Amino acid sequence: MALAQPDPAAPGHGLLPERIAPLRGSLATTACMETLQVGYLHAVAAAAGCSLSQPFPDNGIDWHVSHSAPGHTVDDEVTIKVQLKCTYQIPPHPPGGTFSFTLDNDHLVKLARTPVSVHKILVVMVAPRSRDEWLRAGHDRLALRHCCYWINLAGHPVTGRRRTTVRIPTTRIFDDRALCEIMTRVGVGGRP
Repeated sequence: MALAQPDPAAPGHGLLPERIAPLRGSLATTACMETLQVGYLHAVAAAAGCSLSQPFPDNGIDWHVSHSAPGHTVDDEVTIKVQLKCTYQIPPHPPGGTFSFTLDNDHLVKLARTPVSVHKILVVMVAPRSRDEWLRAGHDRLALRHCCYWINLAGHPVTGRRRTTVRIPTTRIFDDRALCEIMTRVGVGGRP
């Protein structure tokens, strides 16, 4: 008896088939979203060769990301500050080149301050609404959905009474290459 072999050209090859949804814990979805975005950041930092530290207390900034490279001219190790946000209210592959994201004005003021000695970026993760759709594991990969985007908001004005909407470019996908490029620019005295 011959067994059918999977087609390596088929979409999703290498990922295990979807299974019946497991009984998930009762932790609030927003708390799980925070953990998901931290996992994404850790994976990107690991692939980029960066170290992470978490300020305590955080005072409006979630993570410090540091990068050492021989090409840095301002210091042997440069650091940026990262504020993470996660939303399921934006569809994957947002149309139009940007998407709107609303921040409390207190957060925006912190991210928009200029000049600074340590640059800050906002990283926004767009996730599926259902936790069943966040991850798919296979023998050769872990697919994490959907995507993180980054922006440097230095100098951005506060326009709303309590909250301000900012535009996040979809061309700024936050991955290991983007993080290395950010650190290279900061490492020679530039902006993210």
